[in-house]
Parts: sequence; structure tokens; C-alpha cells
Amino acid sequence: MSYERDGLKSAERRNFLKLTATGGFTAAMVAGAAGMLWSSEAVAQTQQEEREREKAADHIMTVATAYVLGASRSYPIMQLDFKENVQNATNGKVYVKLAPGGQLGAGGALAQAVQTGTIQCAQHSLSNFAPFAPAVDLINMPYLCGSNQRFTNMVSSDTWNTEVHPKVEAAGFKALYYVNIDPRVVAVRKGGNKVITPGDLAGVKFRVPGSKMLQQYYRMVGANPTPVAWGETPSAIKQGVADALDPSVGALYVFGFKDILSHVTFTQAVPDAQVFSCNLEWFNSLPADVQEGVMWAGEMTRHQNLAKVPSARAFAMSELVKAGVEFHTLSEDQLAEWQAAGGYQRSEWDGFKVELAGSMDVFAKLEEAAGEQGRHYVHDA
Repeated sequence: MSYERDGLKSAERRNFLKLTATGGFTAAMVAGAAGMLWSSEAVAQTQQEEREREKAADHIMTVATAYVLGASRSYPIMQLDFKENVQNATNGKVYVKLAPGGQLGAGGALAQAVQTGTIQCAQHSLSNFAPFAPAVDLINMPYLCGSNQRFTNMVSSDTWNTEVHPKVEAAGFKALYYVNIDPRVVAVRKGGNKVITPGDLAGVKFRVPGSKMLQQYYRMVGANPTPVAWGETPSAIKQGVADALDPSVGALYVFGFKDILSHVTFTQAVPDAQVFSCNLEWFNSLPADVQEGVMWAGEMTRHQNLAKVPSARAFAMSELVKAGVEFHTLSEDQLAEWQAAGGYQRSEWDGFKVELAGSMDVFAKLEEAAGEQGRHYVHDA
């Protein structure tokens, strides 16, 4: 049995290398996502289909992401679904070349590549998008849209479309669809104590990204914000340079933190949200019917993403529990204590509101939009 499994794995590797060597990387990844690399017939069929689709297309759309295709099991960015939806919704006029797994970079590097037109489309976090299109950083205003439903309500609203999207387009981007992952959490390294109230963060060295808002928030709730580059974060947590960090549960699993954490608390302050952005000039160069198809593909993929959120979370949580991580869900009174300590209603945030939204009146409209149930439903942790 072991010999048979080893034989299958060797065949998979040979088929994958053969495909990629002949320029069929997308075909190899598509077949691999369906678990078919062991089958020469399936690989050949997939490769032929991809070649035919590419040859028949009028436009090639490179879509780059930081995640391998299988990551949607716990981190639902749905990139393979997006590829399929774009191709079908445009009646084959657009062929999508996927570049997953960080092949072309990650985070801000991908946003920059889209802005300059080096690639047509990419997935990246809204936090990494903010330096290029600052208005989207509004999602990092604590408790404005930390829950999944409030985030989805806000970015799906007419107010977001009329007030924020023009600023995004002025920076050279077209937002195709927003990806709901889950709220950021408070995750504590092994040996640390659980965090239930803001007082439990006293003296805790909290790893933060470059976001000024997140740094201010964790300072307000009692932690010691410690900026650490994402690539250096696992070693910083292991070595005690930082005691805690705040990605979503899915991100903690995907990036290998499960064996170095002890407690995870759902504080629901800020969403761990992504976006698929497109180069605006390239998008505007497409015929009207193709533009409409691309946008419809984004809408279809958004529905698939929202439906995937709870199962992706359940898988990631299950894997972390197996590793000994304890999870803590807060009551409404406990959540209110966190919001009282660092929430967007405090005057400390007024400068950010005016800077990012343009005025307090516009911010008030966005706040209202976050609280109004839109056409999309999503499960909250």
C-alpha cells in the first residue's frame, strides 16, 4: 500500500513537471485543484481545454494571488471559482491565467503591479490596498464593520459605491469583488494567558502591521503595539518578540501558526478582508458586454465566498483545536467593553474619519450603511 501511494505521488510529480515545463502551468494547477494530477488522461483533458479556451479568447486576464489554490478550504478567496466565472460570464471572450501561491508577489506588491498595469488583476488585503487607495482603510476603523455582516453591508452599499469607489478609480483601480474572510482575532502565543477583557492586554507585546489605525487601536485597548513584518511574524511569536497577533482564524491556519498559539478570542473589531482589484485602464479598454461579464463574475464569486465563510472557519478552528488552541467567544457585554475602550465612536478617531471619508457627514452615511442589512447575508462567528 505504501509503495502504491509513493508510486501515485511520483506520477503526480512527473505529470505536474511535464505540464509546467510545456507552458501549461494554469492547466496543471486547475487539474491539481481537482485532485487529478495522478491521471494522465485527466491532465491531458484539462490541458487541452485550457488551450482551447485561451486560443478562443479575445482578452487574456492574468489574476495573481498570494495563496495556493487549495487555500480556500480554510481561507475562502475562491480564486479558481473566479477564473471559471469570468470565463463563463464573458462567453469565453476573456481567458484567465491564474498566478497563485505568490508567484508574482503578495500584498502591496500585487496592488502595485495592478496599478502599473504589469498584470490585469490581483487579490490582496484591503490593508495592503490602503497605501494605494487610502479610502478603503475605513474598514480598519474599530467596530465600524468588524463583524462579517457589517463589513458586507458597507462594501455592498450605494454609499460605498458613490463615495469610496470614485477614489479607488482615481488611483487607477477597478474593484471587482470584496472577499469576506472573517473578523481579525486576538491570538496569544503558547504560554500566554487568555484575553477576555481589554485589561488582559496590559503589557502584551501585540504584533501589528504598518497600519496606523491598528496601532492606535491596540494602544487604546491596553496593549503594547509592536510592528513586525508579516514574513517575520512566526519567528517573532515563537521567540517572544511579540506575544499576540490578530489575523483571522483562517489566516492563522494557512500561515502555520497553529502549533505556536494557546488562546484565540473573537473580539470582532476589524475585518480580515480582501479585494480582487483590476487595472482600470485595462478594464475600460474592454467592450461593454465584456465589462459587464467581468463584473457579473465578481458578483457570482462574492456569493460563493459568503457561502463558504462558515465551513472554512470550521475547518481552520478544528485544525487549531487539534493543536491545543482554546477559543473564546465574547458576550454582548464583553464586546461592548472592547468597543467602549477603542471603538470608532471615540473622538480619537475623528481625524481618521475626515481624512478617509472626506467629511463627518460622509462617515455618518457609511456608518448607517454598515448597520443596514443589504442583499447579501453572511454568517458571523
